[in-house]
Amino acid sequence: MGVVIFTIIAVIPWFSGPYILHLAILSTLNILVVNGLAMISRSGQISLGHAAFMAIGAYVAVLAGTQLGIPLLLSVLIGVAATMLVALILGWIILRLQGVYFVLVTFAFGELIRLVLLDFSNVTGGANGITNIAPPELFGFVFDSRTRIYSLTLVIAIVSTLLIRRLFRQPLGQAIDSVASNPSLAESTGLSVHRLQVLAFVIGCGLAALGGILLAHYIGYISPESFNVGISIDLLIMLVIGGRASYWGPLAGAIILTPLPELFRGAVQTQHIFYGAALILILRFLPEGLAAFPQAIRKLGTRLKA
Repeated sequence: MGVVIFTIIAVIPWFSGPYILHLAILSTLNILVVNGLAMISRSGQISLGHAAFMAIGAYVAVLAGTQLGIPLLLSVLIGVAATMLVALILGWIILRLQGVYFVLVTFAFGELIRLVLLDFSNVTGGANGITNIAPPELFGFVFDSRTRIYSLTLVIAIVSTLLIRRLFRQPLGQAIDSVASNPSLAESTGLSVHRLQVLAFVIGCGLAALGGILLAHYIGYISPESFNVGISIDLLIMLVIGGRASYWGPLAGAIILTPLPELFRGAVQTQHIFYGAALILILRFLPEGLAAFPQAIRKLGTRLKA
């Protein structure tokens, strides 16, 4: 049933107007990035600096393409690789921290990256950012329309979800899950908690970098404010509301929460009140996220029959 609903939702934008297509593209990009955040979460950590890794990937790839003339595909690989290297170095140092301490360090790292991008204006453009970024092009095919870009981002979002689903059905993914559930027990069985968390952190940040690169080439503009801490908070909310422990959580969270602020845009004065109320209600009645909604319906049906 979930696959059927997702298929219907995925097809609708192709027969809708430009604005719906725009929201659909942003939703698929958010699915990709939140999938990365879910990787980190399933290893037992929560990051408040995820947008910083989107920024690193986007800036490195865009600068490699515009300043060095490197082809898009290679610049994407460079951007993702550079981000994963930064994540490896940072993660190896800070992933010995737990709980709120790790969250605070990732928050500080996110702000540090934003300030670096602002200060090195001769390279990054500072507060003005980088403009006139070319649309994606692969093997001579230019994704120069919203329909084409949506097709690209939709495929990438689906592939990332299926790969993560497959990963967590393998011994490696199960080991990462066990680290989150009971790190002491996992350590006693011979698993390296630190290395598994670093691996999940690096993969998650790599997905964030890819999402940031695609966003840059879609919008055609990036600035430090494109990746501020507010973006990291939004991504975390999508994960929690969608469901941290489910493969479908990032899909549900991104599909629901990406267009939700737009629904309240007409009520400017009360927009944040409605948005906050919606989040509270979902957390209150679906603590395991929207992905657990079908299971909650089945339980309710069983109780009514009893």
